[in-house]
Amino acid sequence: MNDINAWVWWLVGAAALGIPLVVTAMPEFGMLALGAAAAAVTAGLGGDVVLQVLVFAVVSFSLIAVVRPVAARHRAQRPQLATGVEALKGKQAIVLERVDGSGDGRIKLGGEIWSARALDAGQAYEVGQEVDVVDIEGATAIVM
Repeated sequence: MNDINAWVWWLVGAAALGIPLVVTAMPEFGMLALGAAAAAVTAGLGGDVVLQVLVFAVVSFSLIAVVRPVAARHRAQRPQLATGVEALKGKQAIVLERVDGSGDGRIKLGGEIWSARALDAGQAYEVGQEVDVVDIEGATAIVM
């Protein structure tokens, strides 16, 4: 065991941290693995054990402190390009047949004719009136 250099042990540690990264998809394991790889480089360059552990801790902590908040921000952002039904929400439409809370009305939305119902069951929209699409439920547009 003493014949194996410290840098090899750090690489084994980095690989061992890479396994849960792949299995759990938790990026923190990848950041710890990069810290272990940096410690392996330090060991390969002749750094003592204290310096190796210090490099591992500093690199791992720095990556977690910097990369993790950036990744969380990107994960929380909505896609910039809405497609499908999501793209229709917020659009304006023209009433073709009277729209009320019953769902029997018709609107022209994005060049297509959709069934529609009013968001407020007591509200009614007459032919030719412009309405805003609030939501889509199945094939029915919810308007106001």
